[in-house]
Amino acid sequence: MDDISLSSMVLVPAIAVAAPLLGRLLGRLIPVPLVVFEILLGLLLGPAVLGWVHPGGFLEVLSQFGLAMLFFLAGNEIDFATIKGRPMKRAVLGWLISLVAGVLVGIALAPTVGAGIFIGVALTSTALGTLLPVLRDAGELKTPFGIAVLAVGAIGEFGPLLAISLFLGGRSPGVAAVVLVAFAAIAGLAIWLAARGYGRRLHRIITSTIHTSGQFAVRLVMFTLFALSALSIMFGLDMLLGAFAAGILYRLLLTGAPEKDAEAIESKLEAVGYGFLVPVFFIDTGLSFDLAALLGDTRNLLLLPIFLLLFLVVRGLPSVIAAPPGAARADRVAIGLMGATALPIIVAVTNIGVSEGDLTTGTAASLVGAGLLSVLLFPLIGLAYRKRSPAYAPAAPDKDAFIAEEG
Repeated sequence: MDDISLSSMVLVPAIAVAAPLLGRLLGRLIPVPLVVFEILLGLLLGPAVLGWVHPGGFLEVLSQFGLAMLFFLAGNEIDFATIKGRPMKRAVLGWLISLVAGVLVGIALAPTVGAGIFIGVALTSTALGTLLPVLRDAGELKTPFGIAVLAVGAIGEFGPLLAISLFLGGRSPGVAAVVLVAFAAIAGLAIWLAARGYGRRLHRIITSTIHTSGQFAVRLVMFTLFALSALSIMFGLDMLLGAFAAGILYRLLLTGAPEKDAEAIESKLEAVGYGFLVPVFFIDTGLSFDLAALLGDTRNLLLLPIFLLLFLVVRGLPSVIAAPPGAARADRVAIGLMGATALPIIVAVTNIGVSEGDLTTGTAASLVGAGLLSVLLFPLIGLAYRKRSPAYAPAAPDKDAFIAEEG
């Protein structure tokens, strides 16, 4: 095994361990999402700075698994019964406005139409995985404000995945739509059967193996994740669409399971995802970040704050449509800031754009850098505005909890 592989074996887990420690230390002053530390430490130890760890090989494979697991967990977290109705309808309307505005702005900024579409889709995303722990820590998950943010985040994750499959898959939109409908029919049938309770026979097996080496629940998660991801790849769609659908499906399969078992399974999933696979994805993002292209070209450097501003205009402003009826101005500003928080989809979209030759690594670095700043700044500012709202009721603080959580 060569030196690079050995250094990756030691330093990547070391970054994963150091990130929450830094988050806990600095979180006493300012709550910073854990993903920020993972990316920055990857950048520091990667080729752009110290050159101790290099991306590629087995690390890249693990990174893709981590990205798929991140979207599985996002799909698994969404409670559609909670956000259905007005929040969902308003969130969909807001995202459609974002899509039109994003593509138009992207085409105006980019040298080619293809690059403009990639930029436009990236501008329409919302980082639900980053917002969930922020809302959970603030005790906002079940408030009207939190439900509105969840709806915006859910559509901000799912909508761009559909757009990637329709417009960025190399097919004509008509053919892509037919393929997408075929995938939706198969995945939708599985989800419908799970919603009807056909998976409840599995609950006894889950209960009997939850504390044994069988670990049926975790194995079922892996099978569901890989099966639907493989199905989406087979149809020529983005793998993340299948991973997201797998999360929704597995949540429905667990419906009706004993509460104690469901909590134990969620703990195991978070351990596998946030404890192992997801950090590898964000660390690899830092390792692959083209800092030289960003700093070596004035245009790319100027694009970073422009993209950050566009997140607010293209994604943040339309997100305000989902605000609860009668929401205070502070709540609307906070929802806009939360809706403009983006990163995972940006990484996925820019990776596709660079691999297909439509995006330069410099433009990709500008978008990812802006996404990183949005994760660092917007939730913090959004919570500050939320606390000014007359409807704000502060949650009891958890002294033992990590203030900074996974993105």
